[in-house]
Amino acid sequence: MRLIFLGTGTSQGVPIIGCNCQVCKSTDPKDKRLRSSVLICSDETKILVDAGPDFRCQMLRTETSKLDAILITHEHYDHVGGMDDVRGINYAMRRSVNVYTEKRVIEAIKTNLSYAFGATPYPGTPKLELVDHEMKQFHVNGTLIEPIRVMHGKLPISGYVIENEIVYITDASFIPTETIKRICGCKILVINALRRTEHMSHFSLNQALEIISEVAPEKAYLTHFCHEIGLHDDVQKELPENVFLSYDGLSVTI
Repeated sequence: MRLIFLGTGTSQGVPIIGCNCQVCKSTDPKDKRLRSSVLICSDETKILVDAGPDFRCQMLRTETSKLDAILITHEHYDHVGGMDDVRGINYAMRRSVNVYTEKRVIEAIKTNLSYAFGATPYPGTPKLELVDHEMKQFHVNGTLIEPIRVMHGKLPISGYVIENEIVYITDASFIPTETIKRICGCKILVINALRRTEHMSHFSLNQALEIISEVAPEKAYLTHFCHEIGLHDDVQKELPENVFLSYDGLSVTI
């Protein structure tokens, strides 16, 4: 199984429009960040987590023309803004794509893409089978997926455990005790770390490191950064030996 980081930036991406800071002006490819998303691949299955506004670019970069499922963490635009472009995947596969999330998010997607879900959908719109996972385990081509609850400020959102090995959490600012217990000792933990200073709805770098210390995964990968996190290579030098600053295009084999 492989975990591919398609995007590791926050809602504005990096560089930010109009910003002249050293991170936004960096020539290091590791400091160029599309909106956060990952692709989980096995021999037979490709599962995407979140389809933000950079979805089209991410699919082209990785030459991806097949998706067996899309898992959505929550309804904010930087996580669902690319749903219309799923039609390219539909055309390539000649079938619809199952999209797993919770009921509230399903309703938001239907509202955002009303032209695709009306009584007479507009021709050529994406074909999406929206599935309420009800915070219960399910399988995609035999791959076990378990939604887990985390909080994004006051908004309850979904993290995901894949095959009891990969834990993917983004946009969180609080993880309930029962979720911490569930993911303790996991093989791979991916968790958001927006910036160095605290934020009302995202973990800071230090807060993410505290969660990592508590969960004690074999390896942890930080994601969902804004430009305030600093230069990739500088931040990486500060991290514990089993913690890594992810970057767009990073591929991890499990």
